[in-house]
Amino acid sequence: MNHEEAWAMNEFGEAQIGDKRLTKRLVKLADRLGDAPSASIPGACNGRAETQAAYRFLDQASAAKRGLGWEPVLAPHMARTEARMAEYAVVLCLQDTTELDFNGQAIDGLGRLSYAAQRGMYLHPTYAVTPQRLPLGILDAWMWARPLDTMESRRWIEGYERLAERAGHLPATRLVYVADREADILELMQRAHALAHPVDYLLRARHNRCLPQGGKLWETTLASAPLGEVSFTLPARPRQSARAVSQTLHVCSVPLPDGQGGTLVVTCLIAREAGTPAGHKPIEWRLLTNRRITNLAEAAELIGWYRCRWEIETLFHVLKNGCRVEALQLGEIKKLEVALAIYLVVAWRLAHLVRLARDQPDLPASEVFDRIEWQAAWLLAEKAPPKKTPTVREVVRRIAMLGGFLARKGDGEPGVKTLWQGFARVSSFVRGVETMRANHAS
Repeated sequence: MNHEEAWAMNEFGEAQIGDKRLTKRLVKLADRLGDAPSASIPGACNGRAETQAAYRFLDQASAAKRGLGWEPVLAPHMARTEARMAEYAVVLCLQDTTELDFNGQAIDGLGRLSYAAQRGMYLHPTYAVTPQRLPLGILDAWMWARPLDTMESRRWIEGYERLAERAGHLPATRLVYVADREADILELMQRAHALAHPVDYLLRARHNRCLPQGGKLWETTLASAPLGEVSFTLPARPRQSARAVSQTLHVCSVPLPDGQGGTLVVTCLIAREAGTPAGHKPIEWRLLTNRRITNLAEAAELIGWYRCRWEIETLFHVLKNGCRVEALQLGEIKKLEVALAIYLVVAWRLAHLVRLARDQPDLPASEVFDRIEWQAAWLLAEKAPPKKTPTVREVVRRIAMLGGFLARKGDGEPGVKTLWQGFARVSSFVRGVETMRANHAS
């Protein structure tokens, strides 16, 4: 096993897919796609034979008669994710759903999307991150095409149940289920209550519920005395520049029906922006949690955790635009699901490298990159590689510069887009070196 494949071996090497040769192909394919995430499968593979082996793997791994599929492909990475989670006191488990649009492609098994004229499928992962936003990996996933035989909202409840099972393996780690408005389901809160809350939840509220004692949830919460204020910088997003935000916090604990004739207590936290600049929409979040909030520090912590939910949007951005999964042409949905299981890990790795360079900038590059990979970042810029092993931050910045990151004073740290673009150039260089070495050896 080449050192360049070490990360792929770590995440996929224990896959139980019926044949050690299939596992070896899986590791090779993951490594190739990780090196060139934006390329097509033929473009990422090294030659015709490797491309044929990749398609043969997708065909074999997706074959229903073999009892395989995408789940055993992703299983070893999920186990590695759980192991990484054990190193932290708190882990945020982000859940959300994204549409994958394959309209116009001849892929069997797809269904309609939000618009009936569109054809595609849905992906719903559980993404584990630290409160400092370091991505730890994919913890769970659902993939489906409409119509479904079961109610789609069930995945939110089942997602909590699966996390509750994992909580038993992680006694020293506090798990927090974080989700947006679609997860505001009374049955989910009832299930968490029935299980005695092995996992905390933090949900964006969608329903202004009527309360048993009278009144509405949001109005009752806003009628409480302000707990205090929090301030933070809202990051820049498409068509929106970064700006400072200050929110006033209101908290209220209220009883809701528990489905068994009793009640369960839920805390509602409303964060309402004050002094919104002209031309901007006020930032207001209405959150529900099983946690009791007794002071400003506890409320501010939950706001910080909810802000981390954006990391799953970054994962989807990398998956769709960096890995270009909606351009896959694999003929049937079962093959597509296997490919998506691999690309989910590739997308996590890119996001992980970007955050690692920010959170652990002095980590030696040898912990993450092969020597030829980090040297390529300098050689492609026509500069001599450093004699001493550089840091992860130095290498990530160099690779991102190959992808268009300018590294000017005030530019901050690179994002995932310039990193995946830079990786494509590094991959081509490394592949050329490998070919030269192979020809020389022969």
